[in-house]
Amino acid sequence: MLTAEMRQTAPGATAPPDPTGEQKPDLAGALRRAQDARPFQKVRVRSADLILFTTQLAVMLDSGVILSDALDAIGEQAGDPRFKAMILDVSERVKSGETFSKALAAYPNTFNRMFISMVKASEASGKMVEMLSVLTGYLTFEADTRKRVLGALTYPLIMVLMAIAATGTLMFFVLPRFMRIYETRGAALPRLTQVLVHFSRVLGNAELMAVLITSAILLGVGLHFWSHTTAGRRILDGLKIRIPVIGTMFVDMVVTRSMRIMATMVNTGVRLLDAIHVIQGCVDNHEFEQLWAEVDDKIQDGYQLSEAILVSERSKLISPSIIQMLRAGEKAGQLGTVCDKVSIFYEKKLAASIQNVMTVIEPLMITILGVVIGTIAIALLLPVFRVSSVIAH
Repeated sequence: MLTAEMRQTAPGATAPPDPTGEQKPDLAGALRRAQDARPFQKVRVRSADLILFTTQLAVMLDSGVILSDALDAIGEQAGDPRFKAMILDVSERVKSGETFSKALAAYPNTFNRMFISMVKASEASGKMVEMLSVLTGYLTFEADTRKRVLGALTYPLIMVLMAIAATGTLMFFVLPRFMRIYETRGAALPRLTQVLVHFSRVLGNAELMAVLITSAILLGVGLHFWSHTTAGRRILDGLKIRIPVIGTMFVDMVVTRSMRIMATMVNTGVRLLDAIHVIQGCVDNHEFEQLWAEVDDKIQDGYQLSEAILVSERSKLISPSIIQMLRAGEKAGQLGTVCDKVSIFYEKKLAASIQNVMTVIEPLMITILGVVIGTIAIALLLPVFRVSSVIAH
């Protein structure tokens, strides 16, 4: 890869002319740029930077600027040095003869499979500006969805932090005072308070806590790797879409993404099978991946899209009303338009699903925290009720 890049001159850089008067490529500049970008291949950049990049690129290409010049201009203006190095390296790769999608694929943590697949499809259809515009809208929608979820979780998170602070104060500052009073008087603490005392001693035992924390970390790492195995993904993804309330949100999210991608690609002239391949790699759920794989096989056997979904073993993942709308769109030759309408409808449904989840989570967390803090408070108050009699003795 470096060999190809070193044959290109970095933007704004010059090299001494050769004896024939021709400009030599700036090998050192290309090498330096590739080396600067390489450390960031596994680093994620902010979604705002990615949205701005996609928007600027669509505008510049629509204005007639060639791809490599547009990338150079955007890269030089990027505020994040990591993202700047990436974009300039992508530009060098494009100049060296790579396709834009292949150049982006060098940074999978920044440009995901959906982004790369849609860019690749736009290269085949010649409608990159339209595809980039749709990508901008999609990325903006995803970012807004994440903001809504994080915003809704802010209040419960603050409650958790306050509960931890209150619990720590009660257990490590208030409880020891009662323990000393009871120990000096030879009185026995109430049973609930004794349990709390034992728990506080466990938390105060550095060696034991080190073992517990290490075990928790190892368990977390093990679960992480297991979740990336086929069996782990199948189980966890199955649970995601079957949990009451939360499962509805996940299903709505995946259906929204699927219909939006299909509408975009069909409307820009991409073959239906190619669109399904892109969707299959972007749904991020094993159950839906298998659904679209089965649909792909059925379409290759001659089925229509709606029929292929209907006869699939996982057809219940898609609402019957969506299947009927897809069937109507196929008959009218307006499949892309129908998919677009379905995606708009499910975006609104997804927003409602997120609100429903937050409506359930907030009181649930408050209830759990209330039980925990209430139990600790009672365990601390029981000795208070008996402290006068203890002191009297």
